Amino acid sequence: MLSLAATALFATAASARLMDSLSAVPKGWTEVRQAALDEPITLKVALPQQHAEALEQAVIDMSTPSHPNYGNHLSRNELRSYTAPTEDAVASVVNWLSKKDVKSAVNNDWITFSTTVEKANELLNTTFAWYQYEKGGSPKLRTLDYSIPDELASQIDLIQPTTRFGQLGARKSSIFDMQILGPADGDEKKAKIAATGAAKADCRTSQITPACLKSLYNIQYTPSADGNLVAFASYLEEYARYSDLAKFESQWLPSASGQNFTVELVNGGKDDQASSSDSGEANLDIQYILAVSAPVPILEYSTGGRGPLVPTDDEPGPSSNEPYLEFLTYLLDQPDEKLPQTLSTSYGEEEQSVPAEYALKVCNMFMQLGARGVSILFSSGDSGPGDSCTRVGDDAAFFQPTFPGACPYITSVGATRGINPEAAVSFSSGGFSTLHARPAWQDSAVSAYLTSIGSTYSAFFNASNRGFPDVAAQGASFAVVDKGRDALLSGTSASAPVFAGVVALLNAARSEAGMKPLGFLNPFLYENAAAFNDIASGSGNGCGSNPVFGRNGAKWNATAGWDPVTGLGTPIFDKLLAAAAPGVENK
Repeated sequence: MLSLAATALFATAASARLMDSLSAVPKGWTEVRQAALDEPITLKVALPQQHAEALEQAVIDMSTPSHPNYGNHLSRNELRSYTAPTEDAVASVVNWLSKKDVKSAVNNDWITFSTTVEKANELLNTTFAWYQYEKGGSPKLRTLDYSIPDELASQIDLIQPTTRFGQLGARKSSIFDMQILGPADGDEKKAKIAATGAAKADCRTSQITPACLKSLYNIQYTPSADGNLVAFASYLEEYARYSDLAKFESQWLPSASGQNFTVELVNGGKDDQASSSDSGEANLDIQYILAVSAPVPILEYSTGGRGPLVPTDDEPGPSSNEPYLEFLTYLLDQPDEKLPQTLSTSYGEEEQSVPAEYALKVCNMFMQLGARGVSILFSSGDSGPGDSCTRVGDDAAFFQPTFPGACPYITSVGATRGINPEAAVSFSSGGFSTLHARPAWQDSAVSAYLTSIGSTYSAFFNASNRGFPDVAAQGASFAVVDKGRDALLSGTSASAPVFAGVVALLNAARSEAGMKPLGFLNPFLYENAAAFNDIASGSGNGCGSNPVFGRNGAKWNATAGWDPVTGLGTPIFDKLLAAAAPGVENK
């Protein structure tokens, strides 16, 4: 006969719905210690949207050039009418929390609450602990599973950060990365500028410059600064530096001399101009968005969400916040007039490192931004088809798509190198999502590629899913200024801001013509495949450490048409301009 205590425990377990569960601590992570019961924790509850399918269709319609609703983006309030949860869902979750004396804040389809680890453990029938990633970064407060009362299962999509481990990282090339130049290189460069009065568009493959990019992609259009805004996202305590931008302008972009950028702080983010942390990624973003899109105003979103490694009295422990959720909920809260028309991000991680329901929710939030008229670009990654190319769970050989680079509601940017002709660069990531079905707008392009390769690698990816990247741009040996030093930097983290600069120009041209911004880009891009330089040589290489693929690893080849290394190709600006803003001249 069961004891009363055992009966009560059995009843609790039977009435709880398991929301997510990991079979073991994710590879590369180690449990540091159990969380103290009185430690603080903040969690976000995502509620089901009442009209999710209708919103998805509305976004496709407003983003498809041939559709009557093209360009009819939603205001913040109009969007919320689609994403609002039921009143019953809100009341049920708020009441569940209040029974544990936990106060909560409701923001449309999100409920945020702060409590102690002890109460979070009770609410979610779990045990939180601190975990450390083997390659560094701050510890994360996470758990391996969580449950909710069975009666709430239909009213909650997810609660995070709980089982979401992952490791956000700048998408720099591990092959090229950053190379600091010596004084002789800098002197030669300054001598050229003094002799010509401007940075020479020589397009040497050993050093890509702003003038080279404008020449290569035929960018002659000069937009108005009024009413336009392009932004980029900074994470991991990286901050773009005003002094480095000024030096970059004087050396490489004299025509933009004096243009600066503004910074908006999100979730405790900072603008520490004296920081000793890396700043190469943030400097690359600002310098090459400016290089292509000047004089369009530029905004840096500096997002916090990672606490100190060593606790202090003022900051007693590492942050448990999740940067993507904090950043996206912040952006979606902004009034219509404060949103940028174009947003570039050069950070990402493996798709399989992210809980599926979390990845789907974040992708949905990118879709919502597209619905409000924001064009979102991400670097595709720097590992070809993957690094270890091992699937979590069964250790089978499998290609590794990136997150959020494989989300269908962002524009994923791969990388090229070389001039005549351009070719895929070896680190450019691409492939096929494990989570997202192939969208209709890329079906024809991707199907043609799959037909061309037959059964090659068919066991290692899902051919029916979303293919990425969508487009590409130069990504190797970019001349940058970082902490006062001249340097070269390579990676799809260079390609993304270049293409974002192109999109910023297109949005500015549409504004000049009295048209609405492009918003979600991909249907427009695939309908205008002829506006791209098709990249048909080179490859994205990876999987070198997996013996299944042999000594040379695996690779995606760049081929005629769309391919999973360079997408549709690199921009032919005059053709894109004609498609996006008919009648606006490229001058």
